[in-house]
Amino acid sequence: MRQPDALLPSGQLWLPRASLVACVRSVVVRSTVGYALDDEQRINRFPATPMCSLSWWFEGSSEMLLPADADNMPGLESPRMPPPGRWVFGGPQTQPTSTWCPGPVHSMVVLLMPDALHLLTGLEPAELTDRFVDAADVLPPEWLAMCASVQDLPDDAQRIACLENFLEPRWRACRPELPLAVQRHADWAVYLTQRAATSSVGRSLRQLERRIKRWAGLPLRELRGFGRAERAFFEAVEADVAQTDVRWVDVAAAAGFADQPHLCRVTRRITGYAPQALYEGMQQQEAFWVYRLWAEG
Repeated sequence: MRQPDALLPSGQLWLPRASLVACVRSVVVRSTVGYALDDEQRINRFPATPMCSLSWWFEGSSEMLLPADADNMPGLESPRMPPPGRWVFGGPQTQPTSTWCPGPVHSMVVLLMPDALHLLTGLEPAELTDRFVDAADVLPPEWLAMCASVQDLPDDAQRIACLENFLEPRWRACRPELPLAVQRHADWAVYLTQRAATSSVGRSLRQLERRIKRWAGLPLRELRGFGRAERAFFEAVEADVAQTDVRWVDVAAAAGFADQPHLCRVTRRITGYAPQALYEGMQQQEAFWVYRLWAEG
């Protein structure tokens, strides 16, 4: 996607090494150190996601903006909640979230596949859905030691290498036989369905869906919805790259939605915004940096 001239570089999106593609979706790094931003520009908008997350702050901090009602995204006047711990673990999120940074910040977030996290730690993603908690309350001691090691390293490349070196032998020891070769949400939903169908004796639809929800924290129907929404996002990005007008009716059809209103409802549920408002926000507002970063990646 074309980077708007008036906005900061979005950050860095690191993709995992090949051996970890079924375990780690990506690592997102963001730094506003050295830039002068006003209060409005320090808001951060994040979509709902089926992924789990683990966050570090190397400089500065963030506060959660709490929504006042279901129809409007929170803003500067909204109540704020400090992070629950030094390192924050997040389960799958069914609603968009917003944060605000009091000053310059340098942070890193690793997005983990919830089924992989279950195999690695025994955590139940369904019990952590729509929650952000102190990582010290849920992660095993060896994971917390890794968090401390990452915190103390001097640059992002070394931090990510430390994280991957920690995960790789543990993932090799517990990963399922059925591999995941791609990273889109829709492909992951198909992969989970195949794995659920071949992993236990129970093969009824209800048993498969129960198994998938245990591994992913969300029902298969919602995972498929995330897949369609992600495809629509990249359809719009491709139109932007081609410098053509985004026709939402065509985007809806290409992504598998029933019609344009269906696309609008799902996009609003996942991001808090209608498709055109989200597209304009990406072009004009600092707060939508993570969407621009995802598009660039």
